Amino acid sequence: MTRLLRQAWTIAAKDLRTELRNKESISAALSFTLVVILLFSFAFDPVGNPDVREQAGGLLWIIYLFSGILLLNRTFSREAANDCLEALVASPMSGAALFLGKAVSSCLLLLVLELASLPLFGVFYAVTWTNDFGMLLLVLVLGSWGFTVIGTLFSAVTANNRLRELMLPLLVFPMTLPALLACVELTSLILLGEPLGDSVAWLKLLFGFDVIFTLLGAVLLEVVLLA
Repeated sequence: MTRLLRQAWTIAAKDLRTELRNKESISAALSFTLVVILLFSFAFDPVGNPDVREQAGGLLWIIYLFSGILLLNRTFSREAANDCLEALVASPMSGAALFLGKAVSSCLLLLVLELASLPLFGVFYAVTWTNDFGMLLLVLVLGSWGFTVIGTLFSAVTANNRLRELMLPLLVFPMTLPALLACVELTSLILLGEPLGDSVAWLKLLFGFDVIFTLLGAVLLEVVLLA
């Protein structure tokens, strides 16, 4: 287990260093996020129409979903050049370590994007996101991890596909629907300052979703890459 975690962190650190060096994916995703937040605020006018604030959780996760796809598109495509992906597959590193490393780096980048955009979202949508920040952060972490483990697996499936920018969202969005529904429900309640109550079941669903698809991804990635 220690070796697995060490190998996973090696992959994650490599991807994070690469992204921090060129900032291609995170810059594009962050710019897209901020622009869509502004467009949605003008389209729905949450300040003049308080009822729109009840939909803030849904709007927020729609933005994160599309921004996350911009990050996930590069997960394995950057390895396609110069046969780097084949070298990773041929290395003694396990498929589970490669999967976890890629998922961790993508999840961390997505969390940075989410936390950077929350203050602007709070201003334009007149919502307070700091009242129960601990619970909101937990939902963001669990939701981002569920999204990235699905996205990492399908990013490997579409790595050598010329239409991967189109195919990836078509594969990822339907699979992440249960996690997305849970995130929207929980985030909406948190932003409105209401108690979770029976909605704790959504939190359990989100946790179970993460565990199941993390295990599936760790098992299936090597099979996908060798196919």
